[in-house]
Amino acid sequence: MQAKSTAARGAPKARGTGNKPGSPQGSVRMPFNKRRAQILDVATDFFAENGLTGQTRQLAEKCGISQRLLYRFFPTKEDLLKEVYNQEILGAFKAVWFVDLQDRSRPVSERLEAFYRDYLQSTLTRKWLRLLLYASLAEANMAPDYIAAIIMQVLEVVMREVAHEKGVSLPEEPALLHEMAWTLHGAISHYAIRRHIYQSSLSLSEDQVVSMHVRVFLAGFGDMIDVCRGD
Repeated sequence: MQAKSTAARGAPKARGTGNKPGSPQGSVRMPFNKRRAQILDVATDFFAENGLTGQTRQLAEKCGISQRLLYRFFPTKEDLLKEVYNQEILGAFKAVWFVDLQDRSRPVSERLEAFYRDYLQSTLTRKWLRLLLYASLAEANMAPDYIAAIIMQVLEVVMREVAHEKGVSLPEEPALLHEMAWTLHGAISHYAIRRHIYQSSLSLSEDQVVSMHVRVFLAGFGDMIDVCRGD
């Protein structure tokens, strides 16, 4: 009789779980900030793999929550993408790099190599590159905003510091300065794309590649200045 009573009642349910209407089975209550951080973490991987057109319904499933609950944290998909941009695209850039690049107690070649080695390892990762490339294909503002907010400053600092060490004057036209600096920054960025997106250049040492591009850039710096001046 006792056994029958116990079976009828069933096993006790675990606290914090349950199948509420509209919630995935086994979803767990979390503090607001922790859940929001979890959603952002999953969202960056999700959009990096599926593109910015990935559906929030599928994202909610991967987070183990309902789509309705997802919208409590991010009222629109645009709000979510903005946070992904701030955290994963802008957030990957270290402000200290600007300080280090302008530390004239060290040779400029050493500063450039240290920056681009760190930039390759901490920013130009597979996830970061896929997010930025998908954003470009989706005609979102992530890529243009990042270039305008961060990269243009990097290009100008690089040009200014190299010119100072070499004792040469720079052209006044900003477009020329940026294009000259892109010969280095673009080479490093495209190397990362080949490595992480195309799965090529895997046998080469990142340090070796960075050193090669920095030295070529510095060696040809004077000639680029002459071309910009029409010499």
